[in-house]
Amino acid sequence: MPQITDDKSPHVIPFLLSLLDSHQKLHRTNTPPFFIGLNGVQGAGKTVLVSTLNQALRSPPYSLSVVTLSLDDIYLTHADQVSLATSHPDNPLLQHRGQPSTHDLPLGEQVFTSLREGKETAIPQYDKSAFSGQGDRVDKSKWEVVNGDGQDKVKVVIFEGWCVGFRAWDDETLRRKWEAAVQVKEKGGYTGRLGYVKFEDVKAVNDALRGYDVLTDDAQDLHFVYEWRQEQERALRAAKGTGMTEEQVNHFVDGYYPSYELFTETLRDGVFKPSPGKQPRSDWQGRQLRLVVDKTRRVQEVVKI
Repeated sequence: MPQITDDKSPHVIPFLLSLLDSHQKLHRTNTPPFFIGLNGVQGAGKTVLVSTLNQALRSPPYSLSVVTLSLDDIYLTHADQVSLATSHPDNPLLQHRGQPSTHDLPLGEQVFTSLREGKETAIPQYDKSAFSGQGDRVDKSKWEVVNGDGQDKVKVVIFEGWCVGFRAWDDETLRRKWEAAVQVKEKGGYTGRLGYVKFEDVKAVNDALRGYDVLTDDAQDLHFVYEWRQEQERALRAAKGTGMTEEQVNHFVDGYYPSYELFTETLRDGVFKPSPGKQPRSDWQGRQLRLVVDKTRRVQEVVKI
């Protein structure tokens, strides 16, 4: 697996530390945890960045108790995922883990609420290698417990995942975007996946995405995700002796790709930007940092939103 050069931390860490400082000044007593949302396509280097950020926050002069929760860690159990796929046999987007609908949102909300309130909390874990790469949740007895007796209270929560911050479209906009993709496909030269999926299948994912706001209230070319995901799976097979084949990985990423086409626009425009018809927030600007990376995962552009 090629070496990943972390040139993201020099941009991200100072930005987050500035926001953390403002958070601590705002809550001088009984400071609630500082929640960080980190989005990036599969294989873009989120894991390396999270590790570096974790180390920086845990070390002096900050010396903070940090917990990381991945969106992957709240996937449905294997049995529930099989049940979901069986109940939607004609929807290819729900046949494996990944898309909105395949996560246990009540579990995620429970964990976030518990962390926010400073209570003892078990952090879910997921094993992607289980069931020949289909994955399954790790038994709860093996989950890390934080905020327990004798432990420092968690001060920072890092929440990372491929669709963290995605926002659902209204039905009219969704149909318009889907129809545009279909038209490009019919003309030829189309490289996406959205145009190959039925509207009702896309709508099912979009409808499910609305529920993800309870958890969350980039690359130059999205096709990099195929090669990056193949690298991850090769490493997983080497480490654990099991995992998906290259053909299965491509099929797996195909299931994600329509959402990349649909929802990265609003993410890049600003996660916290007020939606039309909603009460605008006065502090939405300056809370998001966007990094554009090339195929080698090197930062090409930094945008503060």
